[in-house]
Amino acid sequence: MVTDPIADYLTRLRNAQMAGHRIVEIPASNLKKRITEILYEQGYILKYKFEDDSKQGVIKIALKYDPQTRIPAIQSLERISRPGLRQYAKPDEFRRVKNGLGIAIVSTSKGVMTDKQAKSQNVGGEILCYIY
Repeated sequence: MVTDPIADYLTRLRNAQMAGHRIVEIPASNLKKRITEILYEQGYILKYKFEDDSKQGVIKIALKYDPQTRIPAIQSLERISRPGLRQYAKPDEFRRVKNGLGIAIVSTSKGVMTDKQAKSQNVGGEILCYIY
């Protein structure tokens, strides 16, 4: 049993990139599916596929690397809010990630979205992670 599924998700991505894997499989949940969609929309992963098995399903993610240098597109995955210490922010309190080059993924009352989308919709929420 995993006590922090988002940290497990980020760790699986980080470990797969450090090992140079092209595809990583992660147990699915609705929150992880939405985070995967955001990573794809922002250009951090190549593609993804949701597969349903008899249990909870699997997310298959094709990782994105620079074709010449083999450097991963995701430089850092940092978990912010965790089960022991939740981090919340109002729309005007979101800080810029890597001077605006990265994104923060936020869980709001209107769903999971990036910090820029939350700011434009004027909603705050729990800051799940920073990605750059």
